[in-house]
Amino acid sequence: MLPLLRFTLDLFGTNQPPAPMNSPVDAIDLKSPASPTPHQLTLPPLTRHPYASHEITLGGVIVAYQLKRARRRSIGFCVGPHGLEVRAPRWIALCEVDVALQNRADWILRKLHEVGERRVRLASQQLDWRDGARFPYFGEPLTLRLCPAHRGGATGVEQVTLDLAHAHLYINLANDAHAVLIRDLVQGWLMQQARSHFELRLNYFAPQLGVQYRRLNLSNAATRWGSASADGAIRLNWRLLHLRPVVVDYVVVHELSHLRVMNHSAQFWNTVASIIPDYRELRQQLKSAVVPSWN
Repeated sequence: MLPLLRFTLDLFGTNQPPAPMNSPVDAIDLKSPASPTPHQLTLPPLTRHPYASHEITLGGVIVAYQLKRARRRSIGFCVGPHGLEVRAPRWIALCEVDVALQNRADWILRKLHEVGERRVRLASQQLDWRDGARFPYFGEPLTLRLCPAHRGGATGVEQVTLDLAHAHLYINLANDAHAVLIRDLVQGWLMQQARSHFELRLNYFAPQLGVQYRRLNLSNAATRWGSASADGAIRLNWRLLHLRPVVVDYVVVHELSHLRVMNHSAQFWNTVASIIPDYRELRQQLKSAVVPSWN
């Protein structure tokens, strides 16, 4: 019986230092050659993890990080929305952890900067759930309109009606409706649209790749765009509907390609390129994408 393998696409790019192409890490982080060096960057306030247990000075910056001891053979680093987390085997001395951190100082500082900037951008995307609110739908702005008893064509009175001609999304609610109710209706509608669109694109690309997926699950993960398992299961984040259709197609093809090649070898990327020749550009767009906050 084959072991259950799982590959994921990360909303924030990889949390690990750059890995070789044959590493089973689903990295979508591309480093721009024009980027400034880490020591030229002004770091957002992510240098102190809320559960920090240790401190170290990296490139002149004091970084307070959370250290977790775990059953593993090597030291691992994760830069997330709270800051730096380090996982190390129980038998490794703290001085060895410090050496490993210094060796990865540039990468850590760069990631702290990138994640901090992203947190600021995400905060600016907080939606105000009321009449006139706007959010991206397949990369284009869609305006929310509260309109009680809005008639949705031949189907009669609908809770949510899309008017693409005018880029409006009509919600059958009064103007003083509670923001949570508005949000939940819109989210439910978007999830329905996501499932329909994902199934359409999966069924379109799977025969081209010579694979079959067994089931589609919608994801609401905060840090993953999608994943594929060796048993044929595909998970896709419904918030992909905020992005352009070609970017969504890249994610779909990426996950389907894992049903042929369950790693990130040259063979895997050649498989992706056979369907999406410009996948590198789309990976970059996916990495830098900022979608609205649904909290």
